[in-house]
Amino acid sequence: MPTGDFPDCHYLIDARELAERLGAVTLIDLRPAEDFALGHIEGSTHLDIYGVSLNDSSEAPLNAFLSMLQTLFGTRGVVHDKPVVIFDHETGERAARAVWLLAVLGHSDVRILDGGTQAWTASGRRLVRLETAPVPVDPAQAPPTPPPYKGTPDLGLLSTRFDVHRAIGDEQTVIVDVRRESEYRGTESRARRAGTIPGAVHVFWRDHLDDEGAFRPAGEIRDLYVSRGVTPDKTIIPVCHGGYRSANTFLALKSLGYPRVRNYVGSWAEWGNRDDSRIVVP
Repeated sequence: MPTGDFPDCHYLIDARELAERLGAVTLIDLRPAEDFALGHIEGSTHLDIYGVSLNDSSEAPLNAFLSMLQTLFGTRGVVHDKPVVIFDHETGERAARAVWLLAVLGHSDVRILDGGTQAWTASGRRLVRLETAPVPVDPAQAPPTPPPYKGTPDLGLLSTRFDVHRAIGDEQTVIVDVRRESEYRGTESRARRAGTIPGAVHVFWRDHLDDEGAFRPAGEIRDLYVSRGVTPDKTIIPVCHGGYRSANTFLALKSLGYPRVRNYVGSWAEWGNRDDSRIVVP
């Protein structure tokens, strides 16, 4: 759908606008490598950070995690003064998490392609294939490794477990559990302990996507979240298992103009594996 439907399109771009800006943006494909090889948007590079996660959001591990991501984004040519567009097969969790992480690292113009490659091809545009294997490069003649991406991190866009502990019972904060209902209710366990954070409301992350995997109209998304008490006057902390699905919720709410949204970087992979976490089973 046209991103102009949203009050704040800072994190969104549609297929038409991307086609007009090809060559002027750094374009990164976050899908699995085999999907990239079978067909990708021309000019894009591949980056898979699906396994690069954090299960301890205390200061030292968090800083090391962000430093690693600076290096990874730098290898794909990300620089502060050039816009970045990141895509998936839809408005998916992989691309959403990469957009959110690059925003945390301080990039001021990073967007997700709404609808991903499905929207790109549906608009009549093509994907290109990797026809041949890359030619081996003599290490002595290889170009230098690009420097790590350097920006001024905005840690106000993320929450640590300490922030979440403080948020429990805070009337000015809403914790949103975006996982499947089975995870939220503790009947499906992906960590040592099951359940949810006390006071968390449940809004499944895919409920704000349409049947094509793109964002639903802004008004529908707003009504969905407001009906659950997730309102823009509050600080919102989305939570999933590893910060992927909740990053998608982060983008949806920020695109609606919500001013204070802080994705929980460790999410349940951290919270559910600790003995000192407060957990309830709805």
